[in-house]
Amino acid sequence: MQSHKVMRQMPEQSGRAGRRHGEAGPDTASDETRGTLHEHPATGTAKPIAGTGGLLQAALTRQNLQTAWKRVKANKGAAGVDGLDIEQTAQVIRQSWPDIRSALLTGRYRPSPVRKVMIPKPDGSQRELGIPTVTDRLIQQALLQILQPIIDPTFSEHSHGFRPGRRAHDAVKAARAYVQSGKRVVVDVDLAQFFDRVNHDILIDRLKKRTDDAGVIRLIRAYLNAGIMDGGVVVDRHLGTPQGGPLSPLLANVLLDEVDKALEVRGYSFARYADDCNVYVGSKRAGERVMALLRKLYAGLKLQINEAKSAVGSAFGRKFLGYELWVAKGKEVKCAVAHKALDNFKARIRQLTRRSGGRGMAQVVQKLRSYLLGWKAYFGMAQTPRVWRELDEWLRHRLRAIQLRHWKRPKAIYRELKALGASEDVAKQVAGNCHRWWRNSDGAIKRVLTIAYFDRLGLPRLS
Repeated sequence: MQSHKVMRQMPEQSGRAGRRHGEAGPDTASDETRGTLHEHPATGTAKPIAGTGGLLQAALTRQNLQTAWKRVKANKGAAGVDGLDIEQTAQVIRQSWPDIRSALLTGRYRPSPVRKVMIPKPDGSQRELGIPTVTDRLIQQALLQILQPIIDPTFSEHSHGFRPGRRAHDAVKAARAYVQSGKRVVVDVDLAQFFDRVNHDILIDRLKKRTDDAGVIRLIRAYLNAGIMDGGVVVDRHLGTPQGGPLSPLLANVLLDEVDKALEVRGYSFARYADDCNVYVGSKRAGERVMALLRKLYAGLKLQINEAKSAVGSAFGRKFLGYELWVAKGKEVKCAVAHKALDNFKARIRQLTRRSGGRGMAQVVQKLRSYLLGWKAYFGMAQTPRVWRELDEWLRHRLRAIQLRHWKRPKAIYRELKALGASEDVAKQVAGNCHRWWRNSDGAIKRVLTIAYFDRLGLPRLS
């Protein structure tokens, strides 16, 4: 494959192609992994059928690489330790791809260390991400597209995270169905620092049971062993698979599928999304037995349960993937947004609107749009109309207060409200209370900055 042709034709997580954090789609088991391939310069010939050896060659075919590049480019990720962004990496690969490919096929390729990035969480803690270079993300994505169609069908039907055609909503629906059937006790398990504690030897052993391709195994081992660049110093890694690379979710499922199968063979009702697993049973005593079993199973994988966050309790008192369950009239089990998720929503809105920086309301709304639309899409299963209306009211209340602070002075408030069509009385009343931002923004100003006003600005409604 001529490298300039590759990059010309290979022209954001999150499912969760950008929203899936680099996951291969259900159609990525292309003809390059199923049928006879024609040899192409600088590409070579892939084996006729992926799964009988030659998977690495199949991953490095032109068509597969083109698809991988499009997905990596669509995700718009940050640069790795080499400091090269998407376009800069494209320039480098045009020149060096034949050498990179040769090193991959002969086992000489050494991935670059990942760049450590700490991402703040809504609760004030931080999540560690390891950002590979764009080149390594391309290679990992190409591998994922070949491995996922082979490995994914072997996973449990109770596993919903980071899999083609599945999402968090499926796990929540399964949980709701179990509780509706009468299994009102949940064994809620949280793993302590799962992605940091993955044992490489155990993971590779489980991976070997699903593929016999030595080249793929060797390369994945190299990615697991690649160090972490922290403060300019490369730190060796002997445990863990940092979140941030396209392969990490698939590898996590490979490891945790062993627990899924153990629960399946015993007939338990459960739903797992990545390292979040809830098992639903009919009594507290049965739940305690399941918790003891899970401790044993996870210990066998050298993983540890976070005892502070794990518990056996009522299915109506625990959150799962941001949702919680409640009982409506007629004893129907329904979904609601968990209280913590609601608190996180308001905290994020405050963060996004903390300082307008002189921006007009239209710009503030535009900044909010993507977050609001994404939040609404994720929590669209919630069956609590009143909560949605209250969130809408709270959001508009906050935006009105921000607008008053932006106008600031009584004369400016009076002038702007009159320009928006306010009556003389309303304009004077609001301008006269200009320093009581929050209280003033829930009064007469609502006759001017109406729901329709925010609709025209493009503010999405949650209700």
